[in-house]
Amino acid sequence: MNIAEWLDKKEDQGLDVSQIVLPADLANDESPAETIFFKEIRPCSILCTRDHPFSTVERFGHWYYSRGRDKEKGPHAIKQQWWLFTKDKALAIKTAKEHIEEG
Repeated sequence: MNIAEWLDKKEDQGLDVSQIVLPADLANDESPAETIFFKEIRPCSILCTRDHPFSTVERFGHWYYSRGRDKEKGPHAIKQQWWLFTKDKALAIKTAKEHIEEG
């Protein structure tokens, strides 16, 4: 079973899958069909190993996975990652861009 099939199955069971956590085997075994959007804020060196703010939208079948880590004060991120599963491509991209925009 792939990610899209698993999400469809959960949705058919009446679950809200927008914030669902994928099983580890699914999350690690499947690569996205495409990456639609990616932006990272990394003002320090590319050799820096700390977490940096980012947003991305990836497509798994007819599902879009928008995720990232919000910008905070300073160049590094300490907040937990956010994510959204949706079938709406425009919503996924809008959400990713809103999370990474510098205010």
